[in-house]
Amino acid sequence: MGVRINRPPDETAGRIREAIESAIEGSRVEAQGLGGHFEIRVVSPVFAGKSTLQRQRLVLGAIAHLMKGDSAPVHAVDRIEAVAEDEG
Repeated sequence: MGVRINRPPDETAGRIREAIESAIEGSRVEAQGLGGHFEIRVVSPVFAGKSTLQRQRLVLGAIAHLMKGDSAPVHAVDRIEAVAEDEG
């Protein structure tokens, strides 16, 4: 079994923000967390007309690489708020 190194939450939150902003056009992202558990808020025009589930899948798809493997920096996303730009 390998040694597990946990990254500081701010560094991981930054990686989450970068990944989502790269994957979801026009997005503004807030991410915060502790101990591998994060809460994410994303505002993007891409979400217009999409269901809550579709929006969450887009967000999770953007960070899937950060959730893979035993040493993944993101263990869980406890809350996703994905909002269309005109919603707030």
